[in-house]
Amino acid sequence: MRCATHPDIETNLRCGKCGKPICPKCLVQTPVGAKCPDCAKLYKLPTFRVTKQYYLRAAGTALGMAIVCGLVWGVVMGLVPFFFLNFLLAAGVGYAIGEVVSLSVNRKRGTGLAVIAGIGVAISYFASLFSPWGPSFALIGLRFIIGLLALALGIYVAVTRLR
Repeated sequence: MRCATHPDIETNLRCGKCGKPICPKCLVQTPVGAKCPDCAKLYKLPTFRVTKQYYLRAAGTALGMAIVCGLVWGVVMGLVPFFFLNFLLAAGVGYAIGEVVSLSVNRKRGTGLAVIAGIGVAISYFASLFSPWGPSFALIGLRFIIGLLALALGIYVAVTRLR
């Protein structure tokens, strides 16, 4: 018997799915046995197949949520200037943006979507700093460092929602 892909090589192996003769060069070992390269093609799970339309939808949703959450974040920090509250707000904003982006793309996952959500959290944080009702003192010293740590926490939460 000769290999279907390499006719000059003799073989006794056959694909476990289609029965086509295969040589050791063509062999792809799978958990259910040896298969030819055509039958053993590995596809991404549908959850991780993200098209350009989904990326555009995710970017629009993240931007909209970032502006709204940033304004709310700025108002809350302006009314209650306890700067450790920033960590709780950042985690909440990260969760909200990650969850809404996930819902907008039909619960798809992927690195690109996680990056979009992380950028959304960063936009939200900077929108909260420059909110008309937000804290103007947030760019000074220790408050700035704590704000950046809170931002990192919010990005982490958003990214873990979409990985």
